[in-house]
Amino acid sequence: MNNRTTVLVLVAMLAIALLLGACARVSQEQERQSPSAVAGATAAATSAAIWYELRFTTPRYPDDPAIHRGGLDARLVQLMDQATKTMDVADYDFDLANVADAMARAKQRGVIVRMVTDSDTLNDAKNKQIQAAFDTLRKANIPIVDDQRQEIMHNKFTVVDGEWVETGSWNYTDGDTYRLNNNLVILRSPELARNYTDEFDKMFVKRQFGPKKDKGVPFPSLRIEGVKVENYFAPEDDVANRIIATLQQSSTSIHFMAFSFTHDGIGQTVRDKARAGVKVTGVFETTGSNTSYSEYTRMKQEGLDVYQDGNPYAMHHKVFVVDGRLTILGSFNFSENADRGNDENLLIVDDPTFAKAFEDEFGRVLEQAKNPPERKKR
Repeated sequence: MNNRTTVLVLVAMLAIALLLGACARVSQEQERQSPSAVAGATAAATSAAIWYELRFTTPRYPDDPAIHRGGLDARLVQLMDQATKTMDVADYDFDLANVADAMARAKQRGVIVRMVTDSDTLNDAKNKQIQAAFDTLRKANIPIVDDQRQEIMHNKFTVVDGEWVETGSWNYTDGDTYRLNNNLVILRSPELARNYTDEFDKMFVKRQFGPKKDKGVPFPSLRIEGVKVENYFAPEDDVANRIIATLQQSSTSIHFMAFSFTHDGIGQTVRDKARAGVKVTGVFETTGSNTSYSEYTRMKQEGLDVYQDGNPYAMHHKVFVVDGRLTILGSFNFSENADRGNDENLLIVDDPTFAKAFEDEFGRVLEQAKNPPERKKR
């Protein structure tokens, strides 16, 4: 992060603190890091405003575990260390010791901490990092609910004090933080927090997962600081059709980064818009993109400007940017499994400044797709 960006981020964070009437507490994890470790953070791409903060991973190849400090995990730890009342965590994949420690610290100071995860993760006895993280939660008496089914609980979100929501494509793992292209957004909105808490309670309290969940969300469309934000959850909120409706609004451009893109309806909409003159550019995660299920080959055959990603590890975004104004993001891969079986969340944000941060990230991912590094064995 350069000096100018650092100053802008600090100014934005100070503004948030002033609005809250108190300075945000510096996380214990940040305090344990040396200045040189923070300066080497891989989450260098950052954008902030009063009501939101965006961060992106910047993976290095080959990976160097010696610099695994100051990434998205440090920012989440800082948010967790600010919790005073409640913390709800829904995460598909989980192995970060510092995040588990932050949850345990919150519980020790009286915060009500709850967690929902996927059964495959919770029961992965061979992964010592995963089990160590969950053992930390168990020792702190933090209740954990898993989905206990074949489809996956694929969310990655945290709700703090009924006011702050952290979400995006990023799982709370070392690999997602330092090897994969991912995004994190932190938003301040009691209404949005209520949406995510309501979804969390369906899983944690009612033990409802997948198609068994009650339909509906308290505030499917809301405004935060005057900006329209739509919020939906899968599979109960017909998310794929929400995406299609947003893409159909495009008149000039559609940019996308897709870890998995196999949904025929979404793919057909993108191709139809390209035929109508909309400029479509997209990057697919390479793994799986050459299969008959992927939209990559169909789009390539029709002459769309699409690429396989250049990250030797994985490009994990699930993002559309429409007309440089509308941003679609969340845990939702563009697939039938995401739409009909998995537990997922999605945001649609109508704001050019917000979109610009994702356009910048798209530019970085696109450049690497066009000029990939020489790949070595993983």
